[in-house]
Amino acid sequence: MQWPPMRRLEGVMTGARLALFAIALLGSPARAADCLYSDALGTARVMSVDPKAFPRVGLKSFPQTLPLADKEVVLTFDDGPLPATTNKVLAALAAECVQATFFLIGQNAKANPQTVRAIAAGGHDIGHHTWSHRILNRVSEPHALDEIDRGIAADDAALGAPATPFFRFPGFASTPSLLARLQARGFAVFGADLWASDWNPMTPDQQLHLLTARLEQDGRGIILLHDTKRQTAAMLPAFLRYLKRNNYKVVHVVPSPEPSRSTPEKSAVSRFRPRRNPSHAPVTTNN
Repeated sequence: MQWPPMRRLEGVMTGARLALFAIALLGSPARAADCLYSDALGTARVMSVDPKAFPRVGLKSFPQTLPLADKEVVLTFDDGPLPATTNKVLAALAAECVQATFFLIGQNAKANPQTVRAIAAGGHDIGHHTWSHRILNRVSEPHALDEIDRGIAADDAALGAPATPFFRFPGFASTPSLLARLQARGFAVFGADLWASDWNPMTPDQQLHLLTARLEQDGRGIILLHDTKRQTAAMLPAFLRYLKRNNYKVVHVVPSPEPSRSTPEKSAVSRFRPRRNPSHAPVTTNN
């Protein structure tokens, strides 16, 4: 698939449009039906995920992932919030009426509660990514549990309400015991199906080329990005345009409100896909 180099103000994602939605982030929570532009990508559907049925998902780490159709993607962002870049990511998503899931570091959430609330005001879901991004399989279990619990508490406090029961391990570095504990507490652990490797320095154009090539190969999946990376914030508007131009659909994942009564129409139904062998090294310290 050929794609043109990114240019400022290229296509419908104009600077003025981004600025309009950046201001709108301070308003009431957004819904997919609230989109102001008929040419926007939009959120195609909402998938309600029951953590009991899907305790862990993402083929980079686990044998199971979400039951996405071909050309469906779930957008996820790690390590925020960081206002300088997170607000640009939020503006790009809002300009295309797209919802995502943000896995927050507790320290950053505590330092930037206004940005946490802006994420929620944009209609996005908030998950957890520990207190300080320690690699949990390298510390004792009590220390790992403290990292998890402090992060969850900080995210909830910044939001002013309980966030979603979604969790992602820094570096995907889980242990069987920690996975079992999170499952017993009703958390769904997210890995990823593909990523942009945006922890590596590269230009926005290089990152766009890398991510779109991987998406074309896989065809669907949970995508890992980082809202703390300037190159990702700069790349995102062009990536969203790429999704629309190539008929990809964005799926927004939310926790099932009543897991024991969920129905196939409203919640994720178990579907297993063969685990792929990664063609590039797994994340160890930066996701």
